[in-house]
Amino acid sequence: MNTPLACPVCQQPLQQQDNNLRCSAGHSFDRAKQGYWNLLLSHKKKSKDPGDNAEMVQARRDFLDQGHYRQLSDQINRLALNSLPETPSRILDMGCGEGFYTAALEQALTDAGREDTLIGLDISKHAVKAACARSKSIDWLVASGANIPVPAESLDGLTVLFSRLMPEAFAKPLKPNGFLLLAWTGEQHLIELRELIYDEVRPSRYDPVQQLAPLFALESITEVNYDFALDDNHSIQTLLGMTPHSQRMPQAKREQFAELASLQLTLDVKLGLFRRR
Repeated sequence: MNTPLACPVCQQPLQQQDNNLRCSAGHSFDRAKQGYWNLLLSHKKKSKDPGDNAEMVQARRDFLDQGHYRQLSDQINRLALNSLPETPSRILDMGCGEGFYTAALEQALTDAGREDTLIGLDISKHAVKAACARSKSIDWLVASGANIPVPAESLDGLTVLFSRLMPEAFAKPLKPNGFLLLAWTGEQHLIELRELIYDEVRPSRYDPVQQLAPLFALESITEVNYDFALDDNHSIQTLLGMTPHSQRMPQAKREQFAELASLQLTLDVKLGLFRRR
């Protein structure tokens, strides 16, 4: 373990001895064989198997490994690197999924000659198990983003990419003036896919800036927009499988997608850089 963790039961510091974490109150957590720490309390789960299921995780891994979102990942890394202090820092990727963006950020930090500590956190055990295969030096956690198990004001940066907005939960672990890098989809993101699925595509009107304003100051918004193509049905199916859209499709639409040989798509993502007040 490269960074202090806090007990999810009592918030006391966790001390590591071999493959076990224990706090002064005696709460104990064992490391899984894949290398992650499971700090998700059973009574905090809203289902038996929270977060993305194994099929969605595999689809997301397959799709992201094709490289279509590499430009987006590179821009995320540039913003994070430019936001860190010169001294070694602690960064947590909340909602890390199967680790594509987290591992890419770790590589960018290493390439820049930095010696930072990186934590990846997700509520899905399936996702974190997959993430462990991407890097052995990242501290991977199965935990709740609503109760991030690190000491208060211990993080220099927090990345939250396409995850639920929880302003208070994001502010608590960040140092004053620590950065929050938030990614959310623009109105044109995968519009071609959504128009094929839905009869009517409604605007989201999502405004994280206003929701974060009491606790975070907006520093910048960077828009990442580009077109890309999927040239075979397998790629189309992996994209479909990693999105919540696939859960809502009637059979007729599934059959339509099974026949698609190619698909032109738009990536439209906003990256908001905020500072904790």
